[in-house]
Amino acid sequence: MIIGVPKEIKNNENRVALTPAGTQELVKRGHAVFVQNTAGLGSGFGDEAYMKAGARMMDDPEEIFNRAEMIIKVKEPIEEEYKFIRKNQLVFTYFHFASHEPLTKAMMGSEAVCLAYETVERLDGSLPLLVPMSEVAGRMAVQEGAKYLEKPLKGRGILLGGVPGVRPAQVLILGGGVVGTNAAKIAAGMGADVTIMDLNLNRLRYLDDVMPKNVHTIVSNEYTIREMVKDCDLIIGGVLIPGAKAPKLITRDMLKDMRPGTVLVDVAVDQGGCIETCKPTTHENPTYIIDDVVHYCVANMPGAVPYTSTLALTNATLPYAIRLANQGWKKACEESLELRNGLNVIHGEVVYKAVADAFGLQYSDVKKFL
Repeated sequence: MIIGVPKEIKNNENRVALTPAGTQELVKRGHAVFVQNTAGLGSGFGDEAYMKAGARMMDDPEEIFNRAEMIIKVKEPIEEEYKFIRKNQLVFTYFHFASHEPLTKAMMGSEAVCLAYETVERLDGSLPLLVPMSEVAGRMAVQEGAKYLEKPLKGRGILLGGVPGVRPAQVLILGGGVVGTNAAKIAAGMGADVTIMDLNLNRLRYLDDVMPKNVHTIVSNEYTIREMVKDCDLIIGGVLIPGAKAPKLITRDMLKDMRPGTVLVDVAVDQGGCIETCKPTTHENPTYIIDDVVHYCVANMPGAVPYTSTLALTNATLPYAIRLANQGWKKACEESLELRNGLNVIHGEVVYKAVADAFGLQYSDVKKFL
């Protein structure tokens, strides 16, 4: 199979979809890998490393899209890339369709096969290709939140871990999944007073067992959230419904009950956000203020630490990419429920129900195409 790896062009997106090591694994199995020049530079991988691994380097992204049977990316195609994607081409990347109707309709119009990292799902409900970036984003959420609590950045002027004789910051984490767990680890390690909220009692029991004593667990409901936000300094949204829009747990009217300088970090922003006042921001302009509350809503947080993120992502995606290249998408998805769950759009039809429901589109059973 011919595999294309274009350079990511989203704002401050320095990750690359394939490392030189991953390239070598595909090449030695007989596949051709075309990589755009300087695609890996932001992650610390030069063109020479890709050439040594057997990749063919190209200047023109359009040529890569034209020649590749499978495109491997990190982030969803942006508007200027829509025209490059063609009928029957397999595009393997993070799509997050349910939060972006223009992207969904553009991919339907392209008649490509869109296989989304974020909906590749195992029988136990785990999301193996979302986990590594959720781990990074959860840890970064605390790192960024701590920074924006500083007064020069319009925060409350609070040190997350406090000092002897002064109380630490109060951190509220919405969601006890991968993002929430990793956020709690870092916040607790920095000495903050942390509360995790989730609907799943079994998950809360587990977290209560494994987390340090400065992490508390509470069942999530609107009443409790309204009470908690009054005294919290940093609130992290890490709620996920696979392939669907995130529920709005922090509503616009709750902001008036927060103290000036409270910081909100919405990790769910690429799925529409779990904070009503959330709108996607970039690493260049990461924050905005509403009612004296600082909002940090960068949609590609792991892009700020590309070396770590690229390695973590390729570790997870490579086995699936190899299978798709070896077998072709149809056979691979027939034999693998995980990959089949990743199919979102095929030949102009939406085959993932949550995406169809998000925009009132017709849903087609994926079995129709297998």
